[in-house]
Amino acid sequence: MTTPVKLTVSRRQRGTPYTARVEALGVSAYSIVNRTILPKGFRKTVEEDYWHLREHVQLWDVGCQRQIEVCGPDAAKLTQLMTPRDLRKAKVGQCFYAPLIDANAGMINDPIILKLSENRFWLSIADSDVALWAKGLAQGYGLDVAVQEADVWPLAVQGPKSDDVLETIFGSDVREIRFFRFKWLEFQGHPLLIARSGYSKQGGFELYLDKPSLGLALWDAIWNAGQSFNISPGSPNLIERVEGGLLSLGNEMTNANNPLECGLEQYCSFDPDLHYIGKTALERIRAAGITQQIRGVLFGTQKCPPCRQPWRISVEEMQVGIVTTAIWSPRFKQNVALGMLDRGYWTPNHPIVITDENGQRYAGKVVALPFPETAIST
Repeated sequence: MTTPVKLTVSRRQRGTPYTARVEALGVSAYSIVNRTILPKGFRKTVEEDYWHLREHVQLWDVGCQRQIEVCGPDAAKLTQLMTPRDLRKAKVGQCFYAPLIDANAGMINDPIILKLSENRFWLSIADSDVALWAKGLAQGYGLDVAVQEADVWPLAVQGPKSDDVLETIFGSDVREIRFFRFKWLEFQGHPLLIARSGYSKQGGFELYLDKPSLGLALWDAIWNAGQSFNISPGSPNLIERVEGGLLSLGNEMTNANNPLECGLEQYCSFDPDLHYIGKTALERIRAAGITQQIRGVLFGTQKCPPCRQPWRISVEEMQVGIVTTAIWSPRFKQNVALGMLDRGYWTPNHPIVITDENGQRYAGKVVALPFPETAIST
């Protein structure tokens, strides 16, 4: 009999203000992101969780999304130095998806940047140490700015009934929050930043709690309000993420990749008056033309195993790319995947062969991202 593997949590692998509630609700797996535990499953299968997320509402502990606060007279300058996205016209109350790159245009992170004031930003990061990068730049450029990991613990409310649940707590003001915008609404006398954003395509909000002592009260308020709307504990769903074309740092992209091959050119400005780290390298890559790019892949009519290592994508026995993430889709009735494909082979409907880590081969095709509904019947 196999002994269950346990995760030992210490100050190096932090819990969150919501961990007690997550564990009481039967969390079945954790991952580690930014040295913080991320619940990765409950009692439902990933397919049951997928359908529930698409039809109802879920409460996610995403405290692992650490907030790197950049504050001070040079806060806007430092934030702009780190990203090719043009933030010069950013307004207070806006959120911006933004690749962060190094001097070689390699991806460092892809946070949501929240503009709190003219001189204060939060970078809601994926899994890499942005704080040290930002501090190093601030020191090297001699900027008048403070950089710290803020004591902020996000909760996500995701799914089509999210507005209904949060309106019960915060009133009709929550419905007025536009996509990638935020408002400060009161919770138990404390201002709470609520953004219409989240790591799913089903709609919802992220609540940025900067008073951890209110964590259990906030969880309970949302949980109780959600009982009339079939609320469930949850976490980012892999099927929904792949179908929605949502990228994962460390899976779809690493520091060896640049934003252009990650399909993020729309977030990169080449305005000659804009200065950011890595611009020269990114301009050179753009001029030469990228040789690979992320696409969707649809393949096989039998469920594939988990993709723990990159899988080979080939055409006529020649490797033309890799699958980075793959899982069975109950809606498409095929496996769906994200992968990096060579130029000349990334056009939609191009036939390909996928070979998994066990040597199993599957016929497949390339699709655009996010996965188009038409792919269900073709």
